[in-house]
Amino acid sequence: MSSVRLTAHVHGHVQGVGFRWWTRSRALELGLAGYAKNLDDGRVEVVAEGAREGVDKFLRLLREQPSTAGRPGRVDTVVERCSEPKGARGFEER
Repeated sequence: MSSVRLTAHVHGHVQGVGFRWWTRSRALELGLAGYAKNLDDGRVEVVAEGAREGVDKFLRLLREQPSTAGRPGRVDTVVERCSEPKGARGFEER
């Protein structure tokens, strides 16, 4: 099974609403490692590493409109890129 690293910048109303906590919970359910971090410009940066299938499902959850997974806030756009994994462990809210 191939592994991948997703780096996603989530735009919308995603700070101060529990979005990072929700992101961490979904990532851990899918067996992914990485972090979710607030950026100064109002976006949230999400990095997730793991099996391609889990990362793809995670990205779908981030983009889902409207959220059926109880995602807090409002996601307008997700800009993502995939790369080689770097060996992340656990999932942090930064």
